[in-house]
Amino acid sequence: MQDGGQLTGEGAKGGENRVSAPFEDKGFCAAIDSGKTKRLSAHHVADLCSFIGESTLAWIDYVVDDFEKEAASVATSLGFSEVLLKSLLANPTGGYEDFETEMGILLPAIYIEGFDVKIDQLVVMIRHGLVVTLHTKEVKRFFRVRRYAETLLRKIPQKIALSDKMTLLLIRIIDENNSRNFDYLRGIEEKGDMLSKKLADSGISRIDLGKDIYEMKHALIVYLGGLWSSVDTLNTLRFGDAELLTDDSKILNRITALIGEVNSHIGLAEHLSEVLASGLEVLQSIYNNQLQVLNNRMALLVAYLTIIGTAILVPNTIATVAGNPMFNFSSADIYWYIPLIVVSTILATVASWWAVKRLGLLPKSPE
Repeated sequence: MQDGGQLTGEGAKGGENRVSAPFEDKGFCAAIDSGKTKRLSAHHVADLCSFIGESTLAWIDYVVDDFEKEAASVATSLGFSEVLLKSLLANPTGGYEDFETEMGILLPAIYIEGFDVKIDQLVVMIRHGLVVTLHTKEVKRFFRVRRYAETLLRKIPQKIALSDKMTLLLIRIIDENNSRNFDYLRGIEEKGDMLSKKLADSGISRIDLGKDIYEMKHALIVYLGGLWSSVDTLNTLRFGDAELLTDDSKILNRITALIGEVNSHIGLAEHLSEVLASGLEVLQSIYNNQLQVLNNRMALLVAYLTIIGTAILVPNTIATVAGNPMFNFSSADIYWYIPLIVVSTILATVASWWAVKRLGLLPKSPE
C-alpha cells in the first residue's frame, strides 16, 4: 500500500483489494510490472510517480482542475518536458507533437451541459513505457477504462515490442474518447426530435421556435467542429511515423478504422443538419403562407371598404347638394328624392364593385 492511494494487483491477497469509485481520486495508474498487473488510485501525482517504479508499461489518468495552472507541473513531475505540453495547448482544437523521446496529442473531448455543446481538451502524452492522459473533471472520459484497466493491460500481448504495446494502449484510449464524444450525438438527435414536434404545432410561438432552432444549429456546428478536429489529429497520428509508436501496418490500420468511425458520425451529424435545414425551409414556407393569407385578407378588407365608401359617398354628395338653401325643396319632393338616394346608392355600389373587380383589386377569399 502506498501512502495517499489505494493499491490492488494480482499479488494482493483476496479480500484486501479495494477499487476506488470512479474519480474518487484525481489520479489513477495501471501498470505491468514483472508480468503482473497492478493499479493505484491516488490524489497526488507524486504517489503515481513512485508507484510506476520499474514497470514495463503503465497508463496514468489524471484529472486537472485547470490546464493553465496545474497541467505543466503534473507533466514535469511525470518526466515530460514543459515545452511538449505548451506546444500541444497552443492549438486548443487539436494537435500533434513528436519530440522523438516523447510525444503528445491533443484531442477534443465533447460534453453537453443542458443544450450547450462544449469542447474541452484531452491531452495524451507518451514516453518510453508510459502513456498519460490529462483532462478536466467535467470530461470524465475514462471511468469505465479505469475499472477494467488491469484487464485491458493483460489483453495486450506480452511478446510483442514495447512500441506495439504502447500503440495498442493509445488506440484503446482514443477509442474510448471517441465513444464518449459519439454518445452526445444521441442527445442532440433527441433535442432535434423535440424540435420537430414543436414545428408540427401550429400554435407554437415563432420567437421561441426561432431561438430553439438557433440553439440546435449552433450545437451541431460546435459538435461537427470537434469531430473534424479529431479527424485531423488522428490523420496526423496515423501518418506521423512517430519513433515511440509501432510501424506495424496491421496495428496502424486500427487508427484508420477509428478515423472511419469519426467520419461516419460526421456524416450522421451533417445529415441531421440537413434535416434541420429542411425544417427551417418548411417553417419559412409556413410563415410565408401565413403572411400571404394575411395580405389577402387585408386586401379584401380594403376592397370592401372602398366599395362601401363609394356607395356611401355618392348619395351623401347628392344629399349635401340637395340640402343647399338655393334649392327650395318641399315635402312634396320626398317621393322622387328618396328613390333618387336609393337608386344612386345601388348604382354606386355596383359600379364600385365592377371597377374593383375589373382592375383585379378584389382578391379571392382565403380558405
